[in-house]
Amino acid sequence: MAECQLTTLAGCELVIGRYPRFRYNARGGCAVGQAKSTGSGPIALHFAAETTTIPALSGHTTRFLGLPLPPGLSVAIQPIRLSGTWEPATGELALEFCSQFRFQAGFGPSFRYCAPDLLVNTRLSTETIQSRRHRRQGIRLQGTNPGVLVGAAVIEPTGEAWFDRFLGLPDEALAVLECQLSLAGGPDA
Repeated sequence: MAECQLTTLAGCELVIGRYPRFRYNARGGCAVGQAKSTGSGPIALHFAAETTTIPALSGHTTRFLGLPLPPGLSVAIQPIRLSGTWEPATGELALEFCSQFRFQAGFGPSFRYCAPDLLVNTRLSTETIQSRRHRRQGIRLQGTNPGVLVGAAVIEPTGEAWFDRFLGLPDEALAVLECQLSLAGGPDA
């Protein structure tokens, strides 16, 4: 077993429902985990939620319609599960990703709104994904070159009626994640 690290980069995107895409700079995100080789086939990867950090969507990291998110608005990403396989010979990476997205808005010093968590459960892949609303192609991770993971997920209603109407839930979300994978000792570790 070897240590592995997944690092998120600047060229990411998020789409929820009917809204235009958010451009998202996830540079600085990191997941540290374990890689287990089973011989000549895929390498199993497991990243613990407590060692996974993903930058929040905020005015510093996210642009919507060309403008930064308004001050006081943020969406924290709390990972629950991240694991999958990587095929070194082809660069194909597939990860099961589950996370809570926590929307918060601060309106002046006296009012802060926290919406119920959105649960995102998806398969991120370097291959083509096709859903009802989205079709995207990922980019395989070859050598030290970064790749792109893509995944679509159905986001269920939170139970807070106005927030569900605002987002049009249930509906689909799309994640496009530019990333880099490294293994201690290289792919044969």
